[in-house]
Amino acid sequence: MAEYQNIFTQVQVQGPPEWGMDNENNMQEERTKSVGFSTLAGWFGNAQLGPIYLGPLGVISMATGAIWFLMVGFSFWAQAGYNPAVFMRDLFYFSLEPPAPEYGLSFAPLAEGGMWIIASFFLLVSVMTWWARSYVLAQQHKMGKHVFWAFGAAIWLFLVLGLIRPVLMGSWSEAVPYGIFSHLDWTLNFSVTHGNLFYNPFHALSIVFLYGSTLLFAMHGATILAVTRYGGDRELEQIADRGTASERAGLFWRWTMGFNATMEGIHRWAWWFAVLTCITGGIGILLSGTVVDDWYAWAQLHYYAPADF
Repeated sequence: MAEYQNIFTQVQVQGPPEWGMDNENNMQEERTKSVGFSTLAGWFGNAQLGPIYLGPLGVISMATGAIWFLMVGFSFWAQAGYNPAVFMRDLFYFSLEPPAPEYGLSFAPLAEGGMWIIASFFLLVSVMTWWARSYVLAQQHKMGKHVFWAFGAAIWLFLVLGLIRPVLMGSWSEAVPYGIFSHLDWTLNFSVTHGNLFYNPFHALSIVFLYGSTLLFAMHGATILAVTRYGGDRELEQIADRGTASERAGLFWRWTMGFNATMEGIHRWAWWFAVLTCITGGIGILLSGTVVDDWYAWAQLHYYAPADF
């Protein structure tokens, strides 16, 4: 008899919709009336769609984010000459560029970077209001603020790239353009300009935490999937009433990794690794050009790179 492997043959169990906490504020009744189910979504995770609640901050975030998206999209559309075939063919090559260096931090004409400044403003409002929304929702649900701070780590890198470092450098031209290949070109040019980012120690730390977090997430996901036949996916029940799933998973980690990963501990490991990816990466970018002009020369001076012969 074939053994049940839920990574290939997941069984979708559908019951009454989960509305969330039924507290004294009756939040679920005030926020939405619609809940649905999707078989397609159920192949990847929970099949329930909703309840969905945006609130004032969510509406502002979605509206300003849509404005940014449309501004960038219409800029690409104009670059394509309003030709659908050209738009689809060259989509990855189009770019909304920041102002040229001669404009500094001043407002440039729309066609010469002003559009980028306006679009960036709406993107900033969208991201920051969504960040505030994550705090407000956690507060309402009496949760910890772990998601808020994790999101903040990503926003730190976002702000360094598009706001903090350009301001310190005195020019919007230092910011990242909006485009697929132009974004990649900016990264390459940034590395070349500042003596190869591979010699930036904070870049190295960021890569360590990036690879480490992907490894930890993959191992955690694999471990839980491996013990779902024993109820390992119901983590709350496993914490309150330890059963064979948690025992097997913990024993597997101790024997393979040399340390015990509890239901709480593995999430702390993954949270810190993921958060530090953005924090260290942002520090490395921020120091480039403001404190260190040439990372290769800096690495040679500090015996981090081989001296030239």
